[in-house]
Amino acid sequence: MIIEQLYTNCLAEAAYYIESEGEAIIIDPIRETEPYIAKLNERGTKLKYVLETHFHADFVSGHIDLAAKTGAKIIFGPMAETKYKVHNAKDGDELEVGKLKIKVLHTPGHTPESTCYLLHDANGKPHCIFTGDTLFVGDVGRPDLLDGTMSKEELGVMMYNSLTKKIKTLPDDVIVYPAHGPGSACGKNIGKETWSTIGEQKKSNYALQEMTCDEFVDKITTGLAAPPPYFFKDAFINKNGYQNIDEVISNNAKALDVNEFKKQLSAGAFILDTRVADDFEKAFISGSLNIGLNGQFAVWVGTLVDITKPLLLITADGKENETVLRLARVGYENVKGYLKGGISSWVADGNKTDTVTSITAQEVESNFGKMPVLDVRKTSEFDNGHVKNAIHIPLCDLEKKLDKIDKSKTYIMHCAGGYRSMMAASILKARGYTNFVNVYGGYAKIKETKMPVELPVTA
Repeated sequence: MIIEQLYTNCLAEAAYYIESEGEAIIIDPIRETEPYIAKLNERGTKLKYVLETHFHADFVSGHIDLAAKTGAKIIFGPMAETKYKVHNAKDGDELEVGKLKIKVLHTPGHTPESTCYLLHDANGKPHCIFTGDTLFVGDVGRPDLLDGTMSKEELGVMMYNSLTKKIKTLPDDVIVYPAHGPGSACGKNIGKETWSTIGEQKKSNYALQEMTCDEFVDKITTGLAAPPPYFFKDAFINKNGYQNIDEVISNNAKALDVNEFKKQLSAGAFILDTRVADDFEKAFISGSLNIGLNGQFAVWVGTLVDITKPLLLITADGKENETVLRLARVGYENVKGYLKGGISSWVADGNKTDTVTSITAQEVESNFGKMPVLDVRKTSEFDNGHVKNAIHIPLCDLEKKLDKIDKSKTYIMHCAGGYRSMMAASILKARGYTNFVNVYGGYAKIKETKMPVELPVTA
């Protein structure tokens, strides 16, 4: 028996490869098929099933292309209605893979069709459960992603029953393999680990503690941030089907010379610059949004970029196809092309560029009290500790709260490590704000100085 977690950091997503006796299954694959097919070929195994835990909202699954290329059968749980051929397993059904059996557990709550898969080892003992977005480490799936077709309270009741009757009754030593880790917007505050056990979660997960259904629903529906708008589009794509990923790459990874790039820009395309922050700040095209490939790229694209907007790409050399692929992972396929030669070709053609000014944490310390500090981290991060008197505007809310920024003042702006603050800098620059400096290394470096910080009060 082989069980391998295939984790994709930029999506905070976990797919799974399970093998026994020359047969394999893959659970919740991401968009590209090459890594999975390479693994099958390397192992000399045949893919029997592609299991989907639900209609994912935060990424486009690779189940359709993978099944088409391997002949595997796509399995969903009950209530999953699709526009393509699948097998809808019933609650309690068992699937065989080599010497292993996988029991289907219908666990509605995150979505009506949400299903977990309980794997029994060759001796028939429950070994692990693939929980999708039903159960995370330290959290459960959010119940508010059906866009009005079912209320979060109705789904919350379903989730309570699923956890109480299907999950908490499992043996404590059963390993929990969820579909997401920290950083995913599919939960409120997912823990840092990407796997756990039923016993550990019963001790530490707030949602698995003893409480009434009403108390549970109140807990999981309180404090939910608005889901990224692209979530509803991706769920639709996963339900109805999509274009082959190979065709998407071929159509979107087009090299454009400067004149062709300018024509697309004049026609209304939007520039997404995927270089690292240190390179972006030195020279970028005015109006560009910086989201570096070196972080949770897909999550932030989905949060900050309109999925219907035509895109033009600026990338580091050799990163063009990777950028197109990672956009396609979250359903962003309206890409007009990338600037051939990158920012260097733009400069060589005699075009102007803009810059961002950054300072060190030591320079922040020497200027404390002279300039206001703007913190663009998440609320949970800010609440866990921040520079004294800092102004807090989370990056995801920045564009909606530009009126909170006084143009007569110069702000010291930071995030946790510098990745998100450069995104914020590009947003501000695009909106005509120049009254800020960015902090190298963000709050992590600020904490190393003697800057006064405010920490949460502990009992």
